[in-house]
Amino acid sequence: MTTAYEFNVFVNCPFDEGYAPLFDAIVFTVHDCGFVARCALEVSNSAQVRIDKIFEMIAECRYGIHDISRTELDAASGLPRFNMPLELGLFLGARRYGRGRQREKACLVLDREPYRYQKFCSDIAGQDIKAHSGDVRRAVGVVRDWLRSAPAVQEVRVPGGAKIFERYEAFLGDLPRLCEALDLDRQTLIFNDYATLLVEWQRVHA
Repeated sequence: MTTAYEFNVFVNCPFDEGYAPLFDAIVFTVHDCGFVARCALEVSNSAQVRIDKIFEMIAECRYGIHDISRTELDAASGLPRFNMPLELGLFLGARRYGRGRQREKACLVLDREPYRYQKFCSDIAGQDIKAHSGDVRRAVGVVRDWLRSAPAVQEVRVPGGAKIFERYEAFLGDLPRLCEALDLDRQTLIFNDYATLLVEWQRVHA
């Protein structure tokens, strides 16, 4: 029996304004391929330690998309952000040391340029790293092609990357109207609201 675990995709990427176009497109693509995007933004619980929340979410996801492209120094601290490589490590650790279905985990690692990761994260040189070049259309295609090989959708028709990108652009065009209908502000839309809107849009435009 296929379970929710088989369709959950842990999205590990930057959550800042500069990365938002890629993040929004990746989440849309995950859902348009028949999966469910999960990320740390979906839960806001001050009583739970953040790392514990991430542990639980990783355990609930067979698949993971990890973008390690953000290597710039933070303007405020002057230091790089290590959250994405850390969460990739947790995901790989769950696959290596977990039991049962945890050993079935699969992940897609993204960077801006091919082989660039070897200069700052050489221990994952054995992984099949894909480059998106910071381009939304390319990211959509890479994520779509990777998810297409998942066992859960082997017998399901999945649109090509170009078609999903076309649908994504149509969704973005409709998004202001969808937000207005629900008294939501497009500029401050939280992850759960965004996911709800895209799922409803995809249902109508299936």
